[in-house]
Amino acid sequence: MIKAVVFDFDGLILDTESVWFECYQEVLRTYKMELALEQFAPSIGTHGTEFLDYIDLTLKQPGISAEVDQAVSRLHDQKMEHLETRAGVHEYLAEAQQLGLKIGLATSSNRAWIERFLNKLGLADYFQVIRTSDNVTKVKPDPELYTQVVTALGVEPYEALAFEDSLNGLTAAKAAGLRCTIVPNPVTSFLPFEHHDLRLTSMTDMTLTEIIERLNESTAKG
Repeated sequence: MIKAVVFDFDGLILDTESVWFECYQEVLRTYKMELALEQFAPSIGTHGTEFLDYIDLTLKQPGISAEVDQAVSRLHDQKMEHLETRAGVHEYLAEAQQLGLKIGLATSSNRAWIERFLNKLGLADYFQVIRTSDNVTKVKPDPELYTQVVTALGVEPYEALAFEDSLNGLTAAKAAGLRCTIVPNPVTSFLPFEHHDLRLTSMTDMTLTEIIERLNESTAKG
């Protein structure tokens, strides 16, 4: 029986991932470097130096990625001013509340980053528990974020349903013992997702109630 839902943030609630990719592409073109999605995608949903190391190596300038990163961040801030939540987000949160479900958020981003947008978009009050990179020693794909959220919500992992857009997020949720519905965005849709419980193209495909009923039925049959 599902008693809680736990949402990712970047790429799932707000499609920051597609904007990051566009910004890196635009900035790197000024350095005469073309960025393919295949090079960017592994960095989605986690933190790490591999992608920045790739930039240094490709441009043959050690440390140039810090300069690139600063330019990308400035451009990203400009583009984010007009970004809206992904379709269905408000409806899922409202429905979860109406159903009496506990609601959590587990993100590899830091607290200041997500609070900026949760407050602006009027979503902050929906979440009873929020865990960010500030709370853990390892971010996704490590399961620690999800483990902390379900513990704080007071539910067992198998009683919680995660919503994710990235492979790193899916890996983290399943490793923590949660069910997971994936809703990929344009830059994550081609990733090799496996072992998810359900895949949607949009949160408008099914209501939250329909998803929970389907997962409860599959559990009963299993």
